[in-house]
Amino acid sequence: MSPPPFEPARWQPAPFLPEPDARDPALLFVIAVLCFLACLTALGAIAGDRAARGWAGQLTGEITVVVRARGGETPDAAAARAAEALAGVPGVSEARALEKAEAYALIEPWIGDVADLDDLPVPRLVAVVLDRQAPAAPPALRRALAERGLDAVVDDHSAWIADIKGAAGVVRSIAIVVFLLIAAGAAAVVAFATRQGLAARRDVVEVLHITGSEDAQIASLFELRFARIAALAGAAGALAAALAGGALRLAGGGQGLTPALPVAWIDLLAVLPCPLIAALVAAVAARLTARRLIGRMG
Repeated sequence: MSPPPFEPARWQPAPFLPEPDARDPALLFVIAVLCFLACLTALGAIAGDRAARGWAGQLTGEITVVVRARGGETPDAAAARAAEALAGVPGVSEARALEKAEAYALIEPWIGDVADLDDLPVPRLVAVVLDRQAPAAPPALRRALAERGLDAVVDDHSAWIADIKGAAGVVRSIAIVVFLLIAAGAAAVVAFATRQGLAARRDVVEVLHITGSEDAQIASLFELRFARIAALAGAAGALAAALAGGALRLAGGGQGLTPALPVAWIDLLAVLPCPLIAALVAAVAARLTARRLIGRMG
């Protein structure tokens, strides 16, 4: 019986980290899901910040004046005088006294049925629109009202603006915390995969040490491998998040899905750095884990 033919391919050295690995699909999926969630968090934070800035901008450009009638003057007449007085103040673009029905519509959600208010001296409201370039200050409006002998309260919405800015800050803080948690989760997954890969090739690592290979050289193999996997997973997660953001934009029209989260088309560009960030996190996690474990093996 003749000996089998010589096959050079059988004698070629196998790579330290072979490309096909049964754990790669699971690792890709987990990192892709984490990147998808991170991108959605970023889109939500951007949309929430835009909504907060829009609401604050609207409140900053307007002032509400509550006018109470004095003596025998009717509430409507007092509101009309207040609007006339405020319209002449420099920095005021428009001053309009709200009709009784408009005023009642504003307070109805708070007190319910307003049918019994006709016999009461319910204050009237004056909506003041300020000049965007040189807005009038609340003290100037108070002086103008006092000169006309009007009993009025000027509300510059500062409390509401502070609440909106505070809520926006909380949303940003939560988004940062969620992003850091997701990054930590991705790093933990990569560290676990690196640990398992090193444990499966412990004998090879020992041989490489004997032949003079440095720890950094061995660790770089894991670093490049998992960085490549994370970049692919990050691209997949970013694409899925961009598609979800685009669907929300199309479903809600110009305001996005809801006025509280007005997603704009330009917001979708926020997902572009995701593959790079994922690769960086994976590379750092793999390198640190590999260096620590290889040092113990030595």
